[in-house]
Parts: sequence; C-alpha cells; structure tokens
Amino acid sequence: MANLYKNAMFDLTTTDKTTVYTVPTERTALVKTIQVTNIHTGTNEVEVFTTDASDSNAEHEIAHVSLGSKTVENLAKGTIVLESGDTLKLKAQTADDIAGIISILELFDEKST
Repeated sequence: MANLYKNAMFDLTTTDKTTVYTVPTERTALVKTIQVTNIHTGTNEVEVFTTDASDSNAEHEIAHVSLGSKTVENLAKGTIVLESGDTLKLKAQTADDIAGIISILELFDEKST
C-alpha cells in the first residue's frame, strides 16, 4: 500500500499537555515539521513531548521554546521517527494563544512472513 502524507492542525486551548498526533497501528511516522504560531500579543512558552508506546509510554521532552508575539517557528529541527502507538503532545504556557500544523509521512509497516 502507498505511503500517506498527512497533516494535523491544532489549537492549544488549555495549558495541559495536549495530544496532537498518535501513530496508527502498523505504521511508522516521520514527522517533518511541527510549525507553531503565537497568535497573541504576548510571549508564550511552548513545549513538545513524545511518548514511546514500546517503553511503557515513557515521555520525553524534545523541544522547549519561547515565542514572541505573532512569531512562527518549526520545532522539529530534524525528522522525528515515531512508531505505532507513539504520541506527540504539545503544551503552552497560556491557553488559546498557540496554533499550528504538523506535517507527517506515514509508512505502512511490513508484515513478517
């Protein structure tokens, strides 16, 4: 089956960690960009976390930035490889100020025979 190019748009409406993408079963995901925009007039901190489904959902912080007013930044400094069941979460210092889009290539896992 063909690989799938996808995007996941998000608005962080809370200051809690928000799951913005979960890798579907039997797929591997290559996260190419995590573009975030501070749509408010003040500075806002944004954090990005991944959880590893194959390691008891161990969580790792992979980015932490302070964004000025009306600033756009790509928080993926390189391709991020996530496996089936892994998640990508974002957290903002202030609710309703951060929006963005994630660009992903999903690869179908090959079945062993």
